[in-house]
Amino acid sequence: MTDPKPPKVKYVLYARKSTESDERQAMSIESQINEMKAVAERDGIEITDIIEESKSAKATGQRPQFNQLLQRISNGEANGIAAWSASRISRNAG
Repeated sequence: MTDPKPPKVKYVLYARKSTESDERQAMSIESQINEMKAVAERDGIEITDIIEESKSAKATGQRPQFNQLLQRISNGEANGIAAWSASRISRNAG
């Protein structure tokens, strides 16, 4: 009996920069996207969409694009998030 293939992960690339201060940004949105596209190509990861946002992650629930991404995952349209750094998803994890 052959093991069934696991479902393919459909990643959405999420790139965010805080609007607080451009000079403090570690990497621009364009640079984050380029870096993650290279990683996806190298590792055979399928990126199905790219979401860009210029909002601070300081307050919870204040990022409309990220909230929409979470809804898409909940609806089964995507099942993974690719991001340059975990800090792009959550400023203060936990």
